[in-house]
Amino acid sequence: MKTKLIAPSLLSADFGNLQRDIEMLNNSQADWLHIDVMDGRFVPNISFGFPVMKTIQQHAKKFVDVHLMIVEPEKYVEEFIDYGANLVSVHYEACTHLHRTINLIQSKGAKAGVVLNPSTPVLMLEDIIADVDLVLLMSVNPGFGGQKFIENTYKKIAETKDLILSNNSTALIQVDGGVNLDNASKLFEAGADVLVAGNAVFSTENPERTIELLKI
Repeated sequence: MKTKLIAPSLLSADFGNLQRDIEMLNNSQADWLHIDVMDGRFVPNISFGFPVMKTIQQHAKKFVDVHLMIVEPEKYVEEFIDYGANLVSVHYEACTHLHRTINLIQSKGAKAGVVLNPSTPVLMLEDIIADVDLVLLMSVNPGFGGQKFIENTYKKIAETKDLILSNNSTALIQVDGGVNLDNASKLFEAGADVLVAGNAVFSTENPERTIELLKI
């Protein structure tokens, strides 16, 4: 059966009521909790670090998916895993020694993902695709929520699927940025397995219902 996973991004949650929002997701049909970590260097924004991760770890009952938008991620992956990350994704563009970093994540018992910015071609993953558990395709330029979806993402999903199949990889394809009720089903049809949704979930009156609708 085709995978259809929804990973709401806590970057769009209400930080004054973070426990409430996490508990809402625990009780919803959300599959993963997506955590966007930004350092103000790799991307022009700063989000949160270990104190917030500790709060998430205390309350989250679902798979925790951490997306590191930071330079030198290899310095921090072990600590994120210690704070409950089940999957850690690092940017191709931020890793000088990508293979080593992927191996480090997996050696600590977590799944490892690699992330591509919109302008990075899929073929750059040819030598790593068999080793990763997930490929995250950014469908906006990373750093801010609420951006417009980049249409070229559909082409990149198809290219990633071809690369996965031709290398006998088991990697899932995740899409992050501008995902909403208008394009979710089309993204799944194109070959995506996991969709990250932030504003599309948390800005609605009934986030739990929105999560259900994103999976249809």
